[in-house]
Amino acid sequence: MKRILVKSVHGAFGYVMEHYYPFGMADEAAEQGTLTDTYAVISIQDSHMQGFGFQFAENQFCKGVLTLLFDDIVTDVDGAVLFTDDMAESIIAFIEQHRKSVDTLLIHCYAGQSRSRAVGAFAVGMLGGDNSKYFEEGTPNQYIYDVLETAWVRRQLANM
Repeated sequence: MKRILVKSVHGAFGYVMEHYYPFGMADEAAEQGTLTDTYAVISIQDSHMQGFGFQFAENQFCKGVLTLLFDDIVTDVDGAVLFTDDMAESIIAFIEQHRKSVDTLLIHCYAGQSRSRAVGAFAVGMLGGDNSKYFEEGTPNQYIYDVLETAWVRRQLANM
């Protein structure tokens, strides 16, 4: 993985569409430089709507999709879905699975500010990078970040 991108749902859709080209126009698209990377998507969608009404799909550029339904909350709220240990384990396994096989990890939620920023910060740290910009330039959901960190530590201890 060369980079991790955190986007809103609209930004993620735009990124994916940069890899699209009409039939017969692959050469023109390649000349524009938009078809140079592969990616995997962590799609964080809202539970109250059962998602955003669309799913990302694997194709020649998209090598994996993990869709999770949870809300931007930090404690149990009636009618909402709190981020869980199982979700954290799914994210960690997904990153490990794709860390060497894709150029970009694309992470999105509705606004690209809290849930996806927490997952992005965690992913950068998990892969050995400096994730401080995620905390300086925005407000990641600290609860989500902490659940991911705890799951990562637990996994590392289990593998000792």
